[in-house]
Amino acid sequence: MAVSLRQIEAFLAVVEWGNFTKAAEALRVAQPALSALVRDLEAELGLRLLDRTTRRVELTEAGREFQGASAKIIEDLQTAIANAGEIAQRKRGRLLVAAPPLLAAVMLPQAIAELHRDYPGLKIGIMDARSDIIVEAVRNGQVDCGIGTFSALERNIERSTLTHDQLMLFCNHTSGFVDRQSVDWEELAGQPLITLTRDSGIRLLVEVGFEHARVALEPTYEVTQITTALALVRAGLGIAVLPTYARAVEMDTVLAKPLLHPPIVRDIIMIRPSDRSKSPALSAFETVVRRCAKRLAPTPSGVGDESLKLGMPSGADP
Repeated sequence: MAVSLRQIEAFLAVVEWGNFTKAAEALRVAQPALSALVRDLEAELGLRLLDRTTRRVELTEAGREFQGASAKIIEDLQTAIANAGEIAQRKRGRLLVAAPPLLAAVMLPQAIAELHRDYPGLKIGIMDARSDIIVEAVRNGQVDCGIGTFSALERNIERSTLTHDQLMLFCNHTSGFVDRQSVDWEELAGQPLITLTRDSGIRLLVEVGFEHARVALEPTYEVTQITTALALVRAGLGIAVLPTYARAVEMDTVLAKPLLHPPIVRDIIMIRPSDRSKSPALSAFETVVRRCAKRLAPTPSGVGDESLKLGMPSGADP
């Protein structure tokens, strides 16, 4: 059966206006063409839908039943088209975004607030989790995207760089580094060092820096969370090497200094499944979160040919 939408529209217009002439004017088609559409519809259905009189067109019993069902089809189609238009214009939609806890705390609130100002109809959900959990959640469709630092070896993942992040030295106002504009890795020798535990990708990058500077890494404290490391720094119990975005947590009594010779830089990226198209809502979110990421971790200073730009090693970002 080859019933067309145009045939249904012609039939409903005739029912609404009560005659072919007015229905043709409403649809802006010639009356013979409109009559042909209705005849073809009746032929396809094998039913007579309309009784034509000299004064008026009336529905048959079959026509009344078909009118109710076909009007619902048109209404549902118009709703679907309107909804699709709203999604395309970012007026509606829902995203679930995953990020490690610290990034979720310092980046996502800004991004979501900014997105809501431009697209108040978009709804954003947050999953804060370890990097390995985020990758799996992106792969299986549990979340729409993940934000963080992920291994370049992950398969079936599409990557989009948001900004670059540099490891920095964090100290308090009593530190000998307080007046320095930058610090070299080799100057960390003998300093009371606060590090993350070895299951953290950040810790593994810190080890690369110490090894490159040929300095022994002997932590005074090892902790799991960046916020704990910063609290120890604030209390004057040592220095810490952490990512740039850690500055957003506590900067009143903690100072951040670029670590050079070499600078160690990594990418903060957004990942999504490679086998799925990017929705309009996700495109809008990516634009906003990239702006927020660049404000949070601007272009690292002192980065040039000597920098070590590293892919994220295996390990979970806090």
